[in-house]
Amino acid sequence: MDGGNETPGGPELVTDGPWAGWRTWRNGDPFEDQSGPFYFREEDGGVIRCGFRAETKHMNGGGFMHGGCMMTFADFALFALAWNELRDTHAVTVSLNGEFVGPAHVGDLVEATGEVVKAGKSMVFIRGMISTVGRPMMTFSGVIKKVSRRL
Repeated sequence: MDGGNETPGGPELVTDGPWAGWRTWRNGDPFEDQSGPFYFREEDGGVIRCGFRAETKHMNGGGFMHGGCMMTFADFALFALAWNELRDTHAVTVSLNGEFVGPAHVGDLVEATGEVVKAGKSMVFIRGMISTVGRPMMTFSGVIKKVSRRL
């Protein structure tokens, strides 16, 4: 990690509560702000772990996590997993694929891990897995494109 230094517009370090030591983007994406909150941290060896606690608002009519919530978290995870490649730049998702393989319930800790497969000059390719209690929920892959910021 960067020792707590904040990049303008970058993720903020959470300093208190159950997510202390994790990072999140605040007020950066209104849809994610409404859908989350989602968090990530860099662990030993540079592994990025994303997480959130499942709430009633994340469930579908059957009482399981809504697929749209999993896709939204996967999209968040793309940017967290590629965080080091995206510092000081803006980027957009150009592709996101997911395969749903298991459920989550209210109260579950939902986590995502993965890797940057390739980081080029303008495109970053990522793959990962979302899980809860050691059980896979979704595999995902995506592509992020670095872009200049519109004024």
